[in-house]
Amino acid sequence: MKKVWRLFSVLMVATLLTGMLAACSGTTGGSSKVSVGIVLPTKDEPRWVQDEQRFKDALADSDYTTEILFSQGSSAKEKENVETLLNKGIEVLIIAPHDGAAAGSAVEAAKKEGVTVISYDRLITETDAVDYYVTFDSLAVGAAQAQYLVDSAQGTNVPLYLYAGASSDNNAFLFFEGAWKVLQPKVADGTFVIANSSEAVALKDKQDLTRDELGKILGQVTTNWDPNEAINKAQTHLTAAAANLKGDVAILAPNDGTARSIADVFGSDSDITSFFVTGQDAEKASIQYIIDGKQSMTVFKDVRTLVSDAMGMAIEILDGKTPETTGTYNNGKVDVKAKQTDVIVVDQENVKKELIDSGYYEASEFKGL
Repeated sequence: MKKVWRLFSVLMVATLLTGMLAACSGTTGGSSKVSVGIVLPTKDEPRWVQDEQRFKDALADSDYTTEILFSQGSSAKEKENVETLLNKGIEVLIIAPHDGAAAGSAVEAAKKEGVTVISYDRLITETDAVDYYVTFDSLAVGAAQAQYLVDSAQGTNVPLYLYAGASSDNNAFLFFEGAWKVLQPKVADGTFVIANSSEAVALKDKQDLTRDELGKILGQVTTNWDPNEAINKAQTHLTAAAANLKGDVAILAPNDGTARSIADVFGSDSDITSFFVTGQDAEKASIQYIIDGKQSMTVFKDVRTLVSDAMGMAIEILDGKTPETTGTYNNGKVDVKAKQTDVIVVDQENVKKELIDSGYYEASEFKGL
């Protein structure tokens, strides 16, 4: 009986050890080592859920192990995520920061471990611990949004409502800067009249703004990428607006989530006759809004291409090669080598061609297409 018990005990220990080893294994290949760590800002915005799925699709047949973690809008969680990935032996870190400046300490810890850092979509600022930047051309995004409003404007003195992303996000500055360069001349010639920012009015004769000047405007019109904050801002602005700042209006909304919220507010004001409103990210809900005529346009940033560029760069680094880049971005500390991805303007006219026929979405996901 004692021999049987000893045999049983040995088998139990072996089973427990096997389970522990399995629990420590990586995402692929049965090893605890992770080759590429990916950190995304939050699961609460559809944009980043899109990115997660595209990364998973791109990595389905990869020989390298990967892990994707979300920071949930917290720089502290972001740093914790990086530390978790460092403990798993990553060689490349792909990170879209929640806060570009606050992410510095996290990537500096990665650099100390000899990890190559790729800033993804959003630039990490004020540190030399960033090796590469994979991005859409953020200035071109803002310019495309603004040009759409310019092309849609009828007559003169069209009320122009300005909104922006979060001041903690370097991209928000670039989007707005790109838009301002296109809109400012049309404010100066009387096509538009700025309706909701005294700081923008004070700078209406200046096309090239400093970072501080951009920051003053963003301080008044930021949505923090939050649809609820966008609703509150829009309601406040419309309540304060005089009759001559209503009627047919133009709205620079920074992304799709805020565009839908702002459109709902403007659409419910009986003194608003019509409006054109911009967006970006080609979120499913906004594509339906565009089909239904509730949102005018979105800037389609094909995440498949961005993910492919980021993973292609990571694999080249892992293979000991030097990635190809197309330009640089100054992050306040160094010029970061960058690879830029083109963007596409989508409205009712080309939504089927660009998003359905290209295979990005299925036609069955929308009504009235």
